[in-house]
Amino acid sequence: MNKSALTLFMLMLPAMIFAQAIPDYPAKKIAGHTYVIHGPIGLPSPKNKGFMNNPVFTITDKGVVVIDPGSSLYTGQMVLRQIRKLTDKPVTHVLSTHVHGDHWLGNHAFSETFPNAIFMGHPDMISQAKAGADKQWLRILSTMTEGATDGTKAVIPDKVVDEAFSFKAGGMHFRILAPKFAHSGTDIMIHIIEDKVLVLGDNVMHERIGRLDDGTFRGNINACDVAIKSGAKVYVPGHGPSGDVNVVKKYQRYLATVYETVKQLMDEGLSDYEMKPKIVAKLKPYQHWNGFEDEVGKHISLAVLEAEKAMFD
Repeated sequence: MNKSALTLFMLMLPAMIFAQAIPDYPAKKIAGHTYVIHGPIGLPSPKNKGFMNNPVFTITDKGVVVIDPGSSLYTGQMVLRQIRKLTDKPVTHVLSTHVHGDHWLGNHAFSETFPNAIFMGHPDMISQAKAGADKQWLRILSTMTEGATDGTKAVIPDKVVDEAFSFKAGGMHFRILAPKFAHSGTDIMIHIIEDKVLVLGDNVMHERIGRLDDGTFRGNINACDVAIKSGAKVYVPGHGPSGDVNVVKKYQRYLATVYETVKQLMDEGLSDYEMKPKIVAKLKPYQHWNGFEDEVGKHISLAVLEAEKAMFD
């Protein structure tokens, strides 16, 4: 690079960095020590620059535990800015709820700033990421955001956590729930015991209908049962507003309505495209949810395949 080109690049660099930065979203206190940053509802796009999940953090006596810091280096940096408005304690743990990169590629920001932090995830999440899901998600997010996430590196968790694993950090207790075959097959939910908060990952969404290509209806319905029985008071979905147990129950009703109606209509000899109008009519409370039109037909087809398979299990 010649001198004039280098000078031009250096002049442009601040603008390039600013263009990728995620604007600040407020951290909402939902319990004594725990906060959530509710991202906009929708798919990754140039407008939201890939930020559309719900990062969570808990401030303990000795540090900060972060869950799902988002889709990119820049989302992670935004989450860190919100943490810094509340505390100067170090981040000690970063947990990833599942393999879908819109939730965990923000790990990059925390690995740079806190190299001694412990990065935690389900064993299948870790193995899939190492097998190529990391690169796949980097490509997906770059494409969907038209390059707004470029520069992000995949920092894969290296501490395995699974069902009934628990740990203590700065006087707070965190219990892992990992029902099988749920949203992605790589899922964990995190119960923050003292605050009675359950971070659901994408096992539950609220006001948004998302993909179920990697999971199962029966497994996801069971995950909702596990969440309901946890005794939590505040539930944080992977996307959409947090709330009480009704957040879980409403999403579970969606899943159960699709799956049980599909089984009934299969017995009547209907094909998936013939089922769709009847099932959509039963889903009136969800028709305004973001992604409904895009996903409901896919969900019906997936439910048919799952119900057919269940007949031979």
